[in-house]
Amino acid sequence: MIALKSILVATDFGEASGAALAYGRELARTFGATLHVLHVADDVYVRLGGDAYMAVLPELQRGLEVAAQKQLDELLIDNDPVPLPVKTAVITSSATAAAIVQYAHDLDIALIVVGTHGRGALAHLLMGSVAERVVRSASCPVLTVRHPEHDFVMPDALATIAQA
Repeated sequence: MIALKSILVATDFGEASGAALAYGRELARTFGATLHVLHVADDVYVRLGGDAYMAVLPELQRGLEVAAQKQLDELLIDNDPVPLPVKTAVITSSATAAAIVQYAHDLDIALIVVGTHGRGALAHLLMGSVAERVVRSASCPVLTVRHPEHDFVMPDALATIAQA
């Protein structure tokens, strides 16, 4: 029997991440698991570094993290009569995939769910894929959800009709 006690959904707030969150919620609900939702904020010190920006970087970084936490909170408004146990986190890193994998390792996550954009070969070659790096380096199973693609998760009303 598969026992999923904790499920991690990594989000960049894009459409693919929204699809991954729908899967993560449904899996957490099905298995009675805690849903962890993680956003990795870009590290502005690494991106913008240099002495000219040193005065504004801490404030800029904090602004990014606060905005991301606000987006997470809005994303997770749950009108379900029995809300899921949810934990949110915003961490800062210049290596998104490594940060996701480390978070999963540190919190003993049973399954990681990530969205993938399904970019073409050239875009993939130029930009890489966070989802692919997570799949390659995670010690737990990883479910990648491509958007748009065939959905297994139905809105509650459709699920009720399908069961009737």
